[in-house]
Amino acid sequence: MNQKLVTFLTCLFLAGTLTAQVPTEKDMGAYLFVFFSDPTHSLFMATSRDGYTFTAVNDGQPVIEGDTIADQKGIRDPHIYRGPDGAFYIAMTDLHIFGKEKGYRTTRWDRDEKEYGWGNNHGFVLMKSFDLINWTRSNVRIHEVFPEFADIGCAWAPQTAYDPVEGKMMLYFTMRTGNGKTKLYYAYTDDDYTQLISTPQILFDYPDPEIQILDADIAPMPDGRYFMTYVAQEGKSGIKMAVSDSIHSGYHYQPQWVDFEPKACEAPNVWKRIGEDKWVLMYDIFSIHPHNFGFAETSDFVHFEHLGHFNEGVMKAINFISPKHGSVIHITAEEADRLEQYWEKQKE
Repeated sequence: MNQKLVTFLTCLFLAGTLTAQVPTEKDMGAYLFVFFSDPTHSLFMATSRDGYTFTAVNDGQPVIEGDTIADQKGIRDPHIYRGPDGAFYIAMTDLHIFGKEKGYRTTRWDRDEKEYGWGNNHGFVLMKSFDLINWTRSNVRIHEVFPEFADIGCAWAPQTAYDPVEGKMMLYFTMRTGNGKTKLYYAYTDDDYTQLISTPQILFDYPDPEIQILDADIAPMPDGRYFMTYVAQEGKSGIKMAVSDSIHSGYHYQPQWVDFEPKACEAPNVWKRIGEDKWVLMYDIFSIHPHNFGFAETSDFVHFEHLGHFNEGVMKAINFISPKHGSVIHITAEEADRLEQYWEKQKE
C-alpha cells in the first residue's frame, strides 16, 4: 500500500480514537478544583466525588510551584478547561504580588506604579496536559506579540474556552493600557496552546465606561447560549451576569447582582452539577479574613440560591484553607483516582 496513504489512514484512525475517548458528562464521576494561595503563589488541586466536599491532593501542598513556571516567580488566578480534544488547559496570571518581599525584584512592582498601576505585569502562563500530571508550558507576553499593546498595564485572570464557530481555543482575560480602566478582552490561541495568534479584541463593554470590569467567566447554557459572569467595581466589587448567542460578543448587560456578599468579592466561576440541571456559581470573597469562597446555585440562570461559604454550609474544604481565585471542572472517576494516587506515591 502507498506509504502516504498508510500514514493518512493511521492518522485518521488515531484522530478517531482520540475523539472517541473524549468523555462526556455521562462518563463523569468527580470534580477537579484548581486554585492558588497568596502565601505560595503556586497551583493547587482538589478533588470531589459529590461536588460538595473537596479534598486537596498532595496533602494540601502545591502541585506546581509558581517560581518554577512564571516569569515573575508566582502565578495567580488559575483556570482549567477541558478542550474538544480531551486535553486539559490551564491558564494563569504571571504575577507575584510579594515579589519584592521574596527577593525576586527590588521594586514593589515590575514597573512604576504611577504609570502602570497596581500589580502591573505583561502576560500569562499557559499549560496543557492529557493526564493532569504531565504538562507542557508556555509563557505568553502580550506586549512582545502585539506591539500595539506595548503600553500594557496588566494582563490578569485568563480563562480558556473553545469557540465552535471558529474551531479554535479562545483565551479571554482582563487587561488595561497604562494605568487606565481594566476591560475584558479575547484572542485565539494556536493549536498547541503556546501563543496568541489574533489581536486581542473587546469581549464586553460595561454601560458606564468609568466602571472597571474584570474576571469574566463563560459557561455554556442548555439552550446553546453563553452565560457570562464578571466583576463590576461599582460600589463594592461584586458579581454581575450577561447572556449572548455568541461566545465572544453580543453579551446583554443585566443590572442585578448575583452574589450574596455584604462585602467585596471577585473571580466568579460557574460549573454544572453532574447529572443534574443545576449550576453552581462560585466566587472568591477577598474582603474577609481568612479568605473564603462563596457559593450559589441556579437551575434557570435567573434565580440563585445562596449555599454559603466553604465549611459554613453544604460546601466543604477538607484539608485546605483560604483558597484564592479558582475554577472547577468535571473529570472521570478514573482520572480522579489516577491524580490522587500519583500524589500519594510522591510521599513514598
